[in-house]
Amino acid sequence: MPDQALLLARPLEQIRADFPGLDDSNVALDGAAGTLVPAAVTEAVAAATRFSMANLHGEFAASARSTETVASARRAVADLVGGQPHGVVFGPNMTTLTFHLADALSSGWHAGDEVVVTSLDHDANIRPWIIAAERSGATVRFAEFDPDTGELAPEAFDAVVGENTRLVAVTAASNAIGTKPDVSAISERAHNVGALAYVDGVHATPHGPIDIAALGADFYAFSTYKMFGPHIGAVVASPALLDRLSPAKLAPSPEEVPERFERGTPSFELLAGVTAAIDWLADLTDAGGSRRERLLAALQAVEEYLQERLCQALEGLGEIDGVRVLGAPRRRTPTISFLIEGRSPNEVARCLAMQGISVWDGDNYAFELMHRFGLAESGGAVRASIVLYNDASDIDRFLAAVADIARR
Repeated sequence: MPDQALLLARPLEQIRADFPGLDDSNVALDGAAGTLVPAAVTEAVAAATRFSMANLHGEFAASARSTETVASARRAVADLVGGQPHGVVFGPNMTTLTFHLADALSSGWHAGDEVVVTSLDHDANIRPWIIAAERSGATVRFAEFDPDTGELAPEAFDAVVGENTRLVAVTAASNAIGTKPDVSAISERAHNVGALAYVDGVHATPHGPIDIAALGADFYAFSTYKMFGPHIGAVVASPALLDRLSPAKLAPSPEEVPERFERGTPSFELLAGVTAAIDWLADLTDAGGSRRERLLAALQAVEEYLQERLCQALEGLGEIDGVRVLGAPRRRTPTISFLIEGRSPNEVARCLAMQGISVWDGDNYAFELMHRFGLAESGGAVRASIVLYNDASDIDRFLAAVADIARR
């Protein structure tokens, strides 16, 4: 099937042309660590640097521009995930924000309380909760994924979620093996015992439509630099829920939600890039309606296209002797961790880099996951992550290079 058959309003070659950082001599399969950005985003950041650097809520034009820049970014993020603008908290990245929220949420935890995390998650949705629990005297319990299949079944939570559970932290998609758990069923288990659901959406957000209400996410955290934007993190929650929390902050900083969660002066130029990235995604479709409706249509088409590339990659890897793919989840993003027999992950990544193919090796901060696979002491795995600007020829080059390494 031609690439453009599943793509939106423009053929893939036109979409690829939006990315100044793309080089036809190289294959960028490192999107899970951070994507390239389209020209519209770099232009928006540059324009904001020229014009919107004054601080907020002043009585002059430059301050008004900055204030509107922040408000526009909140509206854009709310449209992207189905939240409310006044429930969008910005920060430098998802990890920093999750530590901040863990501090605020755990202030009411006590000995006997419990928090549930999973071995599928990026450590940014594990370690902040473990540290917060240790400080408050709460207990941490793990829901374990199945290393044979890569699945994290909702039933895995039945033995660890109970009347003492205060929060369940779970990923919407594994950044290492792509697994997309049934987050709504997991959130329902949390809510049934009065617990909150904190969902890591960093890896899920670039790969398909997101509806935080349908997920049952009380908090949805993600980073825009994984979805064609700048280095900014966001946590989205209902304003009423945020209003119940009292984060540590400076005395004169705003009391209002969401500003009271945002430490220091925002990066106005990067927030302008956030809006530009989300508008760029919405403009990938010729569907009508609101920006939210266009984003849902665009990301549905993106998801369909990426599943084509995922199938191509998995089928090709399955035909190469000596290659082991970690997990085989039924619902997954186009992210693959694999090993080549007799080769260390770092050696494979280095050999691929010599052929102009960018992949990552190691644990990729999926620390508990690599321990569960028994790979923590042997260098983790090789990770190839496919995003929208990757085409069929990229996957063909990758597969040919992997086959060449496996034959040596």
